[in-house]
Amino acid sequence: MTTVGILGGGQLARMMALAGAPLGLRFLVMDTAADACAGQFAPLLVGDYRDESALAEFASKVDVATFDFENVPAESAEWLASRVPVFPNPRALAMAQDRLVEKSLFRDLGIPVGAFADVGSLDALRIEVDRLGGACILKTRRLGYDGKGQFRIKSPADVEAAWQALGAQAGTVGLIVEAFIPFERELSVVAVRGRDGEFRTWPLTENWHVDGVLSASLAPAHVDAALAQAAYAHARRLAESLDYVGVFALELFYRGGELLANEMAPRVHNSGHWTIEGAETSQFQNHLRAVLGLPLGETRALGHACMLNWIGEMPDAASVLQEAGGHWHDYGKEPRAGRKVGHATLRAEDAVALAHALARVGVALGRQAQVAPVVARLTA
Repeated sequence: MTTVGILGGGQLARMMALAGAPLGLRFLVMDTAADACAGQFAPLLVGDYRDESALAEFASKVDVATFDFENVPAESAEWLASRVPVFPNPRALAMAQDRLVEKSLFRDLGIPVGAFADVGSLDALRIEVDRLGGACILKTRRLGYDGKGQFRIKSPADVEAAWQALGAQAGTVGLIVEAFIPFERELSVVAVRGRDGEFRTWPLTENWHVDGVLSASLAPAHVDAALAQAAYAHARRLAESLDYVGVFALELFYRGGELLANEMAPRVHNSGHWTIEGAETSQFQNHLRAVLGLPLGETRALGHACMLNWIGEMPDAASVLQEAGGHWHDYGKEPRAGRKVGHATLRAEDAVALAHALARVGVALGRQAQVAPVVARLTA
């Protein structure tokens, strides 16, 4: 029986283990926390990702390794790859960990991207903010996610405050300043590439964020076919350039008829959770198929689906479960402000039926604001 090792024991690893059960797979999860939620469904090895003795134990017990978050040290992935197959490869992981390297790769591949610059001092930041037109976002090059490690600069008057907030990290993880993009829509391509180079995408997804954290995802996104094909082409070019194996997400901004790449996530992705019930094959099972060298599953959507993220605490499940297409996911985490603790997916055969179901759930849970933009898109 094949054992898949997963570095990182959060909800993504948990859902991978659940998806792998029908394939007869076993799992070993490694995480720094003894209460990692994936440990409720798979054996858990607790250890530091830089501890070679812990990594050696991990490697000795698995046939192939992957990871559920992109901040696993790239050097640890490289060390592990010399002992057991690791997918995605450490190069892809390292690229996605550094916003400057990532943006530079997008540009080099001809994938449109907003203006950006590396900054290492307050004076350099002043110069670049002026060059970029005043409205910018200062970010850490590494370790930022879900809106963390960022400071919005609305005008040159904010430069000092931005530097005070993040400047100390210039010499450790580095800083990048990006021109603010007044986007009209946020979209993502969730894609998978197999060991043999086979490439598939799920339908383009539209996303809504609140305070930098994903709130809702709608699939298929209501866009014209040409725009979707352009997004898929960007994702394919990126995957092939990295010799990528597994699932990843390419996050995009839509503005004035064009797509601009925001970032890549080298793993199964929050905006692909809808695929569990809303697609022929989920992102989680296809990721496992890819890293094991198995044939990839069909990625077509089954009607229309919307995923709602639960942040901080779980609401009552009844209003979702009473819907014919309602599905509930509790990650088994302790409630905490800002923490992703679960999600729900609503699926329907047509857009109008999905809009009605979302509206009912929004009223029942007192979350009309969360579902409103999705309902508006579905009924436009």
